[in-house]
Amino acid sequence: MKVTTAKTAGFCFGVRRAVDTVYEQAESCGGPVYTYGPIIHNETVVEDLEKRGVRVINSPEELEQLTEGTVIIRSHGVEKAIYDKIERLGLRCVDATCPFVKKIHRIAERESRAGRHIVIIGNEGHPEVEGIKGWCEGGVTVISTPEEADKFALSEGNQVCIVSQTTFNYNKFQELVEIFLKKSYDISVLNTICNATEERQREARSIAKQVDAMIVIGGRSSSNTQKLYEICRKECKNTYYIQTLVDLDSKPFQSIGHVGITAGASTPNKIIEEVQKHVRIKF
Repeated sequence: MKVTTAKTAGFCFGVRRAVDTVYEQAESCGGPVYTYGPIIHNETVVEDLEKRGVRVINSPEELEQLTEGTVIIRSHGVEKAIYDKIERLGLRCVDATCPFVKKIHRIAERESRAGRHIVIIGNEGHPEVEGIKGWCEGGVTVISTPEEADKFALSEGNQVCIVSQTTFNYNKFQELVEIFLKKSYDISVLNTICNATEERQREARSIAKQVDAMIVIGGRSSSNTQKLYEICRKECKNTYYIQTLVDLDSKPFQSIGHVGITAGASTPNKIIEEVQKHVRIKF
């Protein structure tokens, strides 16, 4: 069987930086180490960090219970109020927010202060989107579908600034922006989808067009992996979403000649290599 693995599969710069930061802190800190939310959306990595004593804090209420230690801000970023709370509690803060996400925080804060209504093209409830919302000082709306974009309405004379979740589908972003541009607002559009995401999606789409089956590897709660699955599924009906090798069912691959493999930005190389080796040997 021929196997094509995406060159862009696996940890992106921001995720690798965040994960390395937590491992370094776990080894060097004398006191307890916490991450505010899972450092990345990958259960395997989070479980390994837990074995090293790194605990996940999931809410401001849990944060309030801490009296000492280091709190690491996850790669997705958090709202400004969390930084303020960590400082007020006298805890040590290590910021592992992806630099591309940090850039959106600065844009949202600056543009909202200037009086613009912030439109975030992304998934409501996603940690990155919630973090961006928390840097807006005025009106903010999250849009993810054409229907929501069509319904969006502000009173005449309002200024709008559009940004995007870094891992949003690039083609869908363009589609939604086109809808906004038809409205009579003073609109500023900033494509804040990171380059790594665009390249990963582009390569996944290209491979999926050429293969008989496609394997997409990543955590179930990983937004960028879900987007990869959607993109690949559109080009190749035999697309399978797995978290680790354990999830891979061999039966669908018995009569297939060419398999493609890609993985989300929070998938460790070790898992990708295990899947790739298994496919080459067993199929």
